Amino acid sequence: PLCPQELQSGCPWQGVLAEALATLIFVGVVLGTSAAPEPLAPALAGGLVAGALAATLGVPQANPALTLALLCTRKLGTLPGATRLLAQCAGAVLASAAARMALPDGASLLTRVSATGTAGQALVWETFATFQLALVAFATRDWSNAQAGLALGSAVAAGALTA
Repeated sequence: PLCPQELQSGCPWQGVLAEALATLIFVGVVLGTSAAPEPLAPALAGGLVAGALAATLGVPQANPALTLALLCTRKLGTLPGATRLLAQCAGAVLASAAARMALPDGASLLTRVSATGTAGQALVWETFATFQLALVAFATRDWSNAQAGLALGSAVAAGALTA
C-alpha cells in the first residue's frame, strides 16, 4: 500500500510508466511476430521479450492477469494495482494501434482457437498457462535479478507454446 508521501515523491509513477512501457513493448513484439506465418514465433518472441523486460525494467507484471493475482493475494496494494492495470491496458491499446498501422493491410492479428479445439479447451489452457506464470512470479523474489528474467521469460514461452 502507498502512503501519501510516496504518491507525492513521483516514485510510484515510475512503476506505472514502466508497466505501460513494458506492456507496449511486449504486446507490440507478440503482435508483430503473430503476423508471420510461423506459429511458434509469437510464443518464443513473447518469452524472450518478457524475460528481457523483467531483467532490465524489473517489471514482473506487464500482464493484467498477473497483476490481478498479485492484488488478490495482497502482494500488491489496491491503488498501485489499479494504476498498473490501467497502465497495462493503455500500453496494450497503443501497441495494438501501432501494430495495425505498421503491418500490411492483409495481416491478421487475431488469435484463433485451433480447428481441432473448442473455446472451452482454449480457456482451460489459457488458465493453466496463467497459473504457471503466476506460480513462477510468486516464487521469484528479486525481479531485477537476471535469473528472474530467465524464469519469467521461460514461463511465458512455455505457457504460450503449451496453450
